[in-house]
Amino acid sequence: MPKLSHYDRAGRIRMVDVSAKSDTLRQAVAEVRVKMSPRTRRAVARAPKGDPLEIARIAGIAAAKRTAELIPLCHPLLLSHVDVEAKFRKHGVEIRATVRTTGPTGVEMEALTAAAVAALTVYDMTKAIDKGIEITGLRLVEKSGGKSGTYRRRR
Repeated sequence: MPKLSHYDRAGRIRMVDVSAKSDTLRQAVAEVRVKMSPRTRRAVARAPKGDPLEIARIAGIAAAKRTAELIPLCHPLLLSHVDVEAKFRKHGVEIRATVRTTGPTGVEMEALTAAAVAALTVYDMTKAIDKGIEITGLRLVEKSGGKSGTYRRRR
């Protein structure tokens, strides 16, 4: 059974030591859904003061770059690529974040943070017309690189 990596043998919380790990190309993809009523979705699509999905994309990219400041035991990483896609779907908005780096540790937390902050930005920009918007399904879709290899979520 795998052990939790952020605890030492005595059970104390620690930052994982990645100094002995080799640099590899690492990528992670995360997704989240922002569920809203059809009325709210139509209002968001017609936003007169700018595209809220574009603002959410930029917020997600900025958040990925600041993950180590938000999650206490994350390593600060030099990210080589961050992309956040936000698309209207029947249920509301679907957000997908892809993050890449070459280094000794993965970028799963950066991808999850990017997706979450992008979703929160959509909520922030639409809460004036619908406080019942729901953010749901935040999850890692895939990751590659490193000792543990490739992971792909089954649909």
